[in-house]
Amino acid sequence: MNTANTASRHAPIHPLWMRATHWLNALAVLVLVTSGWRIYNAAPFFPFNIPAVITLGGWLGGALQWHFAAMWLLAFNGMVYLALNIFSGRLRIKFFPLSPRGVLQDMAAALRGKLSHADPRRYNNVQRLAYLFVMLDIIVLVLSGLVLWKSVQFSLLRDLLGGYEFSRRIHFFAMAALVGFVALHLIMVALVPRTLLAMVSGRAGKAAHDPKHGGNLA
Repeated sequence: MNTANTASRHAPIHPLWMRATHWLNALAVLVLVTSGWRIYNAAPFFPFNIPAVITLGGWLGGALQWHFAAMWLLAFNGMVYLALNIFSGRLRIKFFPLSPRGVLQDMAAALRGKLSHADPRRYNNVQRLAYLFVMLDIIVLVLSGLVLWKSVQFSLLRDLLGGYEFSRRIHFFAMAALVGFVALHLIMVALVPRTLLAMVSGRAGKAAHDPKHGGNLA
């Protein structure tokens, strides 16, 4: 038996740094979204409000404090996550190559219920696209959030984003996209529980045999 292959199979699916930054990002996003909804309710620009029961902060001042605290957590932890992904080579290995054809093929397979999850160490093309998208989305969130936080100090950034009010809308839709990603992510975790085990312990449980792909399905 090849020693390198054996060691690879027994290595954690996700390294400790990746699991730690993932859960810190998840905490930051939860606080940001719920406090952000409360801030939006204080000055809505659409004809609806977010139900108060799912908001955080109780009042505008409290929501702002929660929001800014979570903003710094997401910004710094996100930079650590991105830097480690880049310098470890994980970003290149896990998320590339990526092609429109591959995304469409994997999406079609998923809709037919034939997308294999035999190897939790490999992301399919849809996962690669989704994770790269959410990285970019969080960058947009942070940049537009800086404009809303210190509009005068970040005047150049404010102008690049189309002004303060347009930055508010960019921030809102970027947050909505993040909520959509989280909802889809949770659905996929429910369908493939091994992914949660891998993110908690670094290991995944056994899966049932998948005769079509010669592997295992979660």
